[in-house]
Amino acid sequence: MRRSLPENVNYSDDDLLNIVDMIWDYYEMNGLLDVEIENEKDSDEEEIDIVSELIDYARRMLKKDKACKVSPDHLEALISAELAYEDALDAEMLSD
Repeated sequence: MRRSLPENVNYSDDDLLNIVDMIWDYYEMNGLLDVEIENEKDSDEEEIDIVSELIDYARRMLKKDKACKVSPDHLEALISAELAYEDALDAEMLSD
């Protein structure tokens, strides 16, 4: 996630973990942690919609969380980096 940010931007581990928590909260609220639903995901368009919805959700949560110092301008890069990491883990698990 840190590599997705400009060099002069540095967030604490807690701030980055807060963004990861927001992503997983979104997954849980939308039933995306169910194995059957994950296996049905077959279109890139659906994934793009989820990214957009995740960013909107994280923006709303950041407004409520005054302790988190993450700029809304960096959410897209941070969320995209986390999703790419999750995809890499999925690919690794499938190759085993």
